[in-house]
Amino acid sequence: MHGVCAVVGFLTILNGISCTWHIILFCKCVVFLVTVLAISLDKRTSLKLTGLLPKDNITALRSKSSVAERTLSPEEQQTKIGEVKKIIGPIADTFSNVCSDASILRYLKARNYNTKKAAKMLKVSIKWRMEFKPEKIQWDDVAQEARNGRLYKADYLDKQGRIVFVIRPGIQSTNLPAAQIKYLIYSLENAIWNQNSNQEQMVWLIDFQGWSTASLSLKIARDTAQILQAHYPERLGLAMFYNPPKVFESFWTMVKPFLESKTYKKVIFVYPDNSRSRMVMEEYLHMDKVESYFGGKNTAGFNYEAYAEKMKEDDRSMSDAFDSCCSSSPGFLHSEFHESVQSGTIDSDDEAAGNEAVCSNLEEGGDSTHGKMPCSQNESNKVNEPKKT
Repeated sequence: MHGVCAVVGFLTILNGISCTWHIILFCKCVVFLVTVLAISLDKRTSLKLTGLLPKDNITALRSKSSVAERTLSPEEQQTKIGEVKKIIGPIADTFSNVCSDASILRYLKARNYNTKKAAKMLKVSIKWRMEFKPEKIQWDDVAQEARNGRLYKADYLDKQGRIVFVIRPGIQSTNLPAAQIKYLIYSLENAIWNQNSNQEQMVWLIDFQGWSTASLSLKIARDTAQILQAHYPERLGLAMFYNPPKVFESFWTMVKPFLESKTYKKVIFVYPDNSRSRMVMEEYLHMDKVESYFGGKNTAGFNYEAYAEKMKEDDRSMSDAFDSCCSSSPGFLHSEFHESVQSGTIDSDDEAAGNEAVCSNLEEGGDSTHGKMPCSQNESNKVNEPKKT
């Protein structure tokens, strides 16, 4: 938490925040915001704000965050994509989905078109996918966490055709951190599977009813941010914060100087008693389909049974597609990837930001009597192997 404490201390002096409660609230608000925006934030900015880097000069960080994002023509982008594939080598053909042109472009954007850094980041994601196997998670593995409707994929798209995630952090989860993160990864994989080919980003619709500082674990938020940023870059199109505490927007104003303009423009605050902010929401969503607790006309809300059936149907489709296109033996994949890793192109900082967050959380049993959740490939196969029907 060194980074958060540094920011809090700095802002405490500037804004006269002397109450410990306010400092705690600020920490949690900052980490929540960084978690939501993790798939858009510059790595150094995100790590700084979530306390994963030693204290640095805050002005220098602000200066770095204000650097304009590079804009390339389609031809220049294609050249960069080719350079990344060349750096990665034959492994790009083996993992064709992860190393598609569209996917590589997202990693390039996340690293401001630095091909070496994008290739390092992509290799870390490939390694993580080989070990954690997110595509093998099935509904039955996460069904308990989904039951309360704390996070689910809406049955409607926004007006740009983007998938909408409904997130209700005020609803308490009774499950361990491992289960919460596993369900989030499952949901992301399912959403990506269902996305239109021309639309790679998502909308996060976040309901703050019942939210309090007790609703958020700093550790879970920090580890979630690491996973989202390391393995799902450039997936956030828009985040709508519906009826957050007023103090939340004030803290957001303080954090904005540390973010690129493209990132903070993805956040919209909507208040039910503010007609202007409601109109902004209506610009993006079909309100006749939106749930009533967001001011929409859909009174049905979240139906767990119907949602479960849809997820199971998607599981079967995803398993069939994966089995048909990814039949190479694990030994071959590991051998080829190992040779690629030996070229020395994986960055230890990137790997720590992604893999360790997953394994630290998924291997912590907490107070559970079920023991550790494995992160190694062999054990992962045993846990996440699709059930036979």
